[in-house]
Amino acid sequence: MKISLLTARHRLRLVSCAAAAFLAACGGGDDGDDSGAALEVRTLSNRADLISGGDALVTITRADGAALSGLKVEVGRRDVSDAFTIGADGAATGLVTGLADGDNVLQARSDKNDSSASLTITNTPGNLPVLSGASYVTPFYCAQPAATAVNGDTPALAASGLSGSPDAACGIATEYKLYYKTTAQGCSFSLPDPTWRPNANATSPGNPPAPAANLCFKPYDPQAARPNDMAQTTTDAGKTVDYIVRVERGTINRGIYDMVALFDPTQNWTPTAPQAAWNGKVWFNFGSSTGQPRRQVRPQTAWPSLNNQIGRGYLVAMNSMTDSDRNSNRVLMAETVMRMKEHIIESYGPVKFAIGSGCSGGSINSNMTASIMPGLLDGVITSCTYPDSESTTLEVGDCVVLVEAYLKPQMQALWAGLSQAEINARKAAINGHPDQTACHGWYNAFGSNGKAGVYFQRTVSDTVTGAITQATTATNNCELPNSAVYDPARPTETAHLPRCNAWGWAKNIWGEDPGANNQALHTRDNVGVQYGLKALQDGVISAEEFVTLNELAGGTDRDSTLRPERTVADPSALGTAYRSGILMSGKQLAQTAMIDLRGWDDSQLPESRPPGYTGTGAIHHTWYSFAIRERLAAESGDAGNQAMWRFSWPSLAGPTLLSSKALDSMSEWLTQLKADTSNNPLDKKVRDARPASAADLCYLNGDTSLSSPMLGMDACDNADQYLKPSLSPRQVAGGPQAENILKCQLKPLAQSDYAANTFTEPQWTRLRAVFPGGVCDWSKPGVGQQTAISPLTFKAGPGGVALPDAPVSGKR
Repeated sequence: MKISLLTARHRLRLVSCAAAAFLAACGGGDDGDDSGAALEVRTLSNRADLISGGDALVTITRADGAALSGLKVEVGRRDVSDAFTIGADGAATGLVTGLADGDNVLQARSDKNDSSASLTITNTPGNLPVLSGASYVTPFYCAQPAATAVNGDTPALAASGLSGSPDAACGIATEYKLYYKTTAQGCSFSLPDPTWRPNANATSPGNPPAPAANLCFKPYDPQAARPNDMAQTTTDAGKTVDYIVRVERGTINRGIYDMVALFDPTQNWTPTAPQAAWNGKVWFNFGSSTGQPRRQVRPQTAWPSLNNQIGRGYLVAMNSMTDSDRNSNRVLMAETVMRMKEHIIESYGPVKFAIGSGCSGGSINSNMTASIMPGLLDGVITSCTYPDSESTTLEVGDCVVLVEAYLKPQMQALWAGLSQAEINARKAAINGHPDQTACHGWYNAFGSNGKAGVYFQRTVSDTVTGAITQATTATNNCELPNSAVYDPARPTETAHLPRCNAWGWAKNIWGEDPGANNQALHTRDNVGVQYGLKALQDGVISAEEFVTLNELAGGTDRDSTLRPERTVADPSALGTAYRSGILMSGKQLAQTAMIDLRGWDDSQLPESRPPGYTGTGAIHHTWYSFAIRERLAAESGDAGNQAMWRFSWPSLAGPTLLSSKALDSMSEWLTQLKADTSNNPLDKKVRDARPASAADLCYLNGDTSLSSPMLGMDACDNADQYLKPSLSPRQVAGGPQAENILKCQLKPLAQSDYAANTFTEPQWTRLRAVFPGGVCDWSKPGVGQQTAISPLTFKAGPGGVALPDAPVSGKR
């Protein structure tokens, strides 16, 4: 209904608002003018200074709770009063559209008072970042209506799944399609319109893939008769409806997104009047792996696979720019979540709570969103969990230099008289893993992910001996023709071309060194790291093996090229990692409810795996969940917001019923959290709301019905050896389980730190040559280590600055 313009005495107070830590808490009440009850006006979809895309959902309420009788709202000189309707609660809510780029002054005037108030809403256009930089990193190639072949330096382009052509910023017009779920048993939860993504160097795009023959979701025509095989679903609010979904597909932040929810084609859906089948909850799915290719593609997740969430009434959302394999710039990723959530609120309505979820790189993005922009997600359910990519890179880098060192002639000579089993036992002790293959897993999966330019892939081809094979064909991590990227063999003439590692892709965040061919600054460092220290102390390796290993380890340069010298981080990048929350902050993460589904994944050898285990990756180590717990406890006093559910079978994903149980528990947790209207800090509210169903527990091998959970961390440790955490190479070197020291402070090398007579005089001399500046002092904080003050804005340049307080209106 239209709000009529009357005369009133009630003064308005406008504030920018949103939930929790990222989106500032709403203000309200009287600000000193006693001429009448103050009104509170809030931007519901985002902070007023972070709005994007030209729209903002705004709500106006009286502080005394009385119903509104009339008001006038203007943006600039444009009357937008007609956009507002009064709900059953007496509040006026409206979608303000047509915002100009930059600052927009929204003014509201009451009909009972000649005073007015204004709020500046800052709108960022859709073709620019909001926080992650002044502009997007280029080059970046847009998806097309149909896939195309490689053309010179332009890679083969993916099909967008949309009929429109992209604009210069890869924006494509939004489209909607309807599908229904069938009653068929054993059907396929694959996409009805499969992704079409040719290899970047494909000389022919090929033909689009055909959908599966037995799809669970089929196209729905609202003009046709109701299909006989249409299923129904009952939401978690108890509403039974025909299982019809609307898929919205479009682009946000140069990523292609899908948003899917139960839908009644006979009804309208507006943000002020959502359809009844939506429970108001959002499930955000993050794709796995990690990478930084320069091609726009569709999301990794097939939305039908989220049938459990959709059927309960959740709106499920995914964006290729929040898939870790497509975007390793974690600030850009979190910004994309922010813009997606804003779009959901402005298109579908206010969100009760939002849950993030993903495995592996998807868990990184779940946790990174909570650390970089706390408050966007209320809870996360992760599996194959890592805290973040910067500290995970420590283990990847350590494994790379160790796997290479083990094959060098000096090391091979020391081990010449040993059996392969004896050699592998030494490698396992140095690596901190059950056997030698976990470092092989890291080497093969991501050991080359940091390569900045053209390179020849090296892989461990023998899991027993660790032998390495090098490819004969060059490649790169940008998914571009090799002629279009930086080539370390021709550094000067290709310096202007893109670098294809994570830091180059996120140069808006880290910055570049203009004196070094514009190499991006980075956080990798192993100066002072004593590889194999615990193995030496435990007597598994000799002093000569220890000294030789550290002589041979070396490191990499900024382009990830191996070198004899150790790897050296850039000091400013270290500070950025900590301040921004890119190195996962326990303080920030403490404000989010977490259920960590921790499976076993420590070895590639069948004889080392738990009974019935089918995984082969050997990189998703249990200790990462404990690293998160250590950070939470150290920075927030406890880990009361983290529920750890451990299992060692049948795969990394765990038993089939586990994810459904986790969703039940998280829903209960967040429902109780949102019911807490106290003034307690959010981290305390999260802990107070934690239900008994979210206790730390484990499921022992064979409990297929999940009917006998074992409670308690110690009980689980003692019940199944595969539930216990192993170590990392850096922990074997003396580092903390939290793995949050990117670069250690140094202390002088001292014989008193080792058992008496450990080294001969020549060995000690050699060791001093390896560590001329000293060795890691793990009792001290890391270099540049500091408390996170996220979220940061990088609009003014790399390094970022903290966001100011959310805008609050002033009297006009």
